[in-house]
Amino acid sequence: MYYYPENMAAKPMLWLWELRDLAIIGITLIIAVFALIRTGLMLPLIAAAVYAFLSIRFDGVCILDFIRYASAFFFLKPQTYEWRPRYEE
Repeated sequence: MYYYPENMAAKPMLWLWELRDLAIIGITLIIAVFALIRTGLMLPLIAAAVYAFLSIRFDGVCILDFIRYASAFFFLKPQTYEWRPRYEE
């Protein structure tokens, strides 16, 4: 069920994810399964499931984008404020 959006400028999607997200989810799931088999460590599998949940797109918006924008605003990019007197005309 692969479809390309009508406006041809948006990114291609498969079910509820963009194709880039599906590639990341698939690669992390393969690595997580190998880690589970070899070491019994379940943490990579949980991380892949959390990423898959956070990257679900609905109407072009996903939770992961909001987390990225919020962390950039609050932590990564410095905010500058200038205090000036208010001039009344």
